[in-house]
Amino acid sequence: MEPTASELFGNAEDRRAYEEFCANQEQVPAFELDRPALVCRWRMAKRTVPLLNRHIRALSQRVVSGAPLTRNMLSWAKQHVEWSLADGAYDDPNGVLMLVIDVNGNAAMTVGAYEPLSDTSAAALTDRAAQARDEAAKTGIAPELLCFVRDGVLHIAAEPDEVLCGAGTLVEQLASTRGYAIVRDGAAGLVATGPVALISDEHGVVVSEEAAGIESQDTAMLDFFASGMAKLYA
Repeated sequence: MEPTASELFGNAEDRRAYEEFCANQEQVPAFELDRPALVCRWRMAKRTVPLLNRHIRALSQRVVSGAPLTRNMLSWAKQHVEWSLADGAYDDPNGVLMLVIDVNGNAAMTVGAYEPLSDTSAAALTDRAAQARDEAAKTGIAPELLCFVRDGVLHIAAEPDEVLCGAGTLVEQLASTRGYAIVRDGAAGLVATGPVALISDEHGVVVSEEAAGIESQDTAMLDFFASGMAKLYA
């Protein structure tokens, strides 16, 4: 059973932008965007997507309706971002780029304003990561991952052989440059036993409100990841 639009869009603004795009596309002959099968949300900065190459590599591992994306689709996505964003007419140059691919493999892009998470509790971040695991089961990639730090070790709720989202690959690289040990715990990582953060293609690294302000080696690691990601969007 294909997911509905309401199941794929995280907020009303994203769905409004998608429906607006569809309405505009109805005026273009021989092109109609069908039911969404995949929605990617990539954070922007100054009319660019800082993690674009990482996002495209992750996109190449996604599937839509059980089939991998074509090379033409991947090339179009990368070129469209590189060529169109700088000259695009939109309100927020530091917003969110939304890539929508329908059940037939047709794609479209739109840009919306960035909205920070209103609930950054550990429970809310864990819930988002769990929903992303469900998306990974259908499309191959989880756009958001839960992580926590215990005794100086970074734990990520991902399988050992899993291809991570763009933001996830950057966090692992940052951890490696500092010599931090990394453990992928699979689904068991959703039951955190240390300070928690969400790794997200849309939101960067979001440290839970419970961990914010606590001074420890473990929380300092999460703050390092969050600040490193935030610099890209400054």
